[in-house]
Amino acid sequence: MRNFKIVRINSDYCDYLRKFDTKVMYNKGSKKLRPFIGVLFKIDKWEYFAPLSSPKPKHKLMRNTMDFFKIKSGELGAINFNNMIPVIENNYKEIDLYAIPVDKEERKYQKMLKEQLAWLNANKNQISNRSYKLYQKYKENKLSENIRNRCCNYPLLEIKSIEFNKIHN
Repeated sequence: MRNFKIVRINSDYCDYLRKFDTKVMYNKGSKKLRPFIGVLFKIDKWEYFAPLSSPKPKHKLMRNTMDFFKIKSGELGAINFNNMIPVIENNYKEIDLYAIPVDKEERKYQKMLKEQLAWLNANKNQISNRSYKLYQKYKENKLSENIRNRCCNYPLLEIKSIEFNKIHN
């Protein structure tokens, strides 16, 4: 299994998917594009990525669930598997974690991303298995209604990702 990478997903792609599923995370605003971790698993032409959350005090109090996973007990943030999305390769760019930071804030952010990535790669089998299991249970309609309602509609997003690529390529 290959190591994970941290990527930024094309904001137009995310905006397009969000037209069909409001659970697709927003990917722009005042900050840089949200980082995603992947490739969690691959199905046909789709690589699955999940949004990363920066550390928040609440993460330490929360527990891991099928669709939410704390990074280093919440010290380094969390992964929202429920918001993972299928991506065709030309719609994301890997973040260069070795680019020279422009300021102290960027250096701190880059350090956190490196720590997240190192921890995630050290636990990649568990993370890949957990994300794929959620995907499978969603497709087989074997999730509790509560968890299912928090998840993106993965099969629909796969179809819409093909549409996006036909329109934009």
